[in-house]
Amino acid sequence: MINYFFEETPSFTVETATTQWLEALIAEEGKKVGEIAYIFCDDEYLLSVNKTYLQHDFYTDIITFDYVKGHTINADIFVSLPRVLENSESLSTSYDQEFHRVLAHGLLHLCGYKDKTEQEESLMRQKENFYLEKR
Repeated sequence: MINYFFEETPSFTVETATTQWLEALIAEEGKKVGEIAYIFCDDEYLLSVNKTYLQHDFYTDIITFDYVKGHTINADIFVSLPRVLENSESLSTSYDQEFHRVLAHGLLHLCGYKDKTEQEESLMRQKENFYLEKR
């Protein structure tokens, strides 16, 4: 089950179609949906998570805590909404497009994709684009 939570940011309704799209991504990657929590927050909240749990002192758009068991995806995925907005502006894309890219990005990490090298990052972008086209 995918659930959505809000910390230090106004809440909003995530469309059922978005949840179904995320569930389809997981299924297409050969995985099963477990307990997935998206926590939408502001920059300062995510910076605090980054410092406390990862000892990183910088802003980021997403932090994914992986609790995958076998083929079942379980996770806490923190998303900074102001960072998503800033990214959409700097990349000259819509907020909606960047928001969904970030949601998919977290799940793709949980499905085994990485983005540390240029080759890994290229494959991650291809996968993101592939799933964004299915929205």
